[in-house]
Amino acid sequence: MPLLQFEALSLYFEESGEGTPVLLLHGLGSSGRDWESVAPRLTGRHRVIVPDARGHGRSGKPPGAYGVPRFARDIAGLCDALGLTGVHVVGLSMGGMMGFQLAVDRPELVRSLVIVNSGPELVARTLRRKFEFGLRLTLLKLLGPSVLAKVLAPKLFPKPEQEALRQRALEIFSANDPDAYLRATKGLVGWSVMRHLGGITCPVLVLASDRDYTPVSTKQAYVDLLPNAQLQVLSDSGHASPHDQPDKVAEAVEAFLAGVEDAAVDARQPG
Repeated sequence: MPLLQFEALSLYFEESGEGTPVLLLHGLGSSGRDWESVAPRLTGRHRVIVPDARGHGRSGKPPGAYGVPRFARDIAGLCDALGLTGVHVVGLSMGGMMGFQLAVDRPELVRSLVIVNSGPELVARTLRRKFEFGLRLTLLKLLGPSVLAKVLAPKLFPKPEQEALRQRALEIFSANDPDAYLRATKGLVGWSVMRHLGGITCPVLVLASDRDYTPVSTKQAYVDLLPNAQLQVLSDSGHASPHDQPDKVAEAVEAFLAGVEDAAVDARQPG
């Protein structure tokens, strides 16, 4: 079983394929399984590394505060231990937040970013958002992950034909360690790297689902603050697009990474 041990953490990860390295980072309360329908598509040209974040999946759940900077340091430690540089980082939701933090903290490590239904901050700026954050924390504290799962699964997969995806989400979210899940959730609220966006100069692709929790316009607003970013909309997709539209996500990621690498080759050509 691929486990990296450092400090007080056992970090689980899987890897496959050969070529330039690609990190696939999952969402809150989930695991590397978020990418199981996308990762095989990338292994033809890339070495694909899929970790479970601290407190999630098969990774350790040590005590102490969690949060995006802590998660990002763990992933940077994994990259360093594996000798990875020039990594393409692809993150869903919380994974996208980790990607932004990596690009701020370790810009030399990040060759490109793909941000899927995420953003550079999680700050409650409206009463509605404050209520949503408070409700989620309250459900976790009082009733645990299994009850929260029953709330989240229908929101992620609302269509009648998505019953299998709903049941899978119920299984994954319900399996979370209650204390680790609560600490991870608390650690996201209030996080922001908005003031650093102008310094993220690597190529960035933002994938925004048309039925995500936040509108496409919200993603476009922060894309406009990034020096080298583009926005692509995923149609007929919700927040968990690697599950409900894996082919579209894989195609978008493949095309973007190919463009980044082709541009690098062209830049090295004489004349």
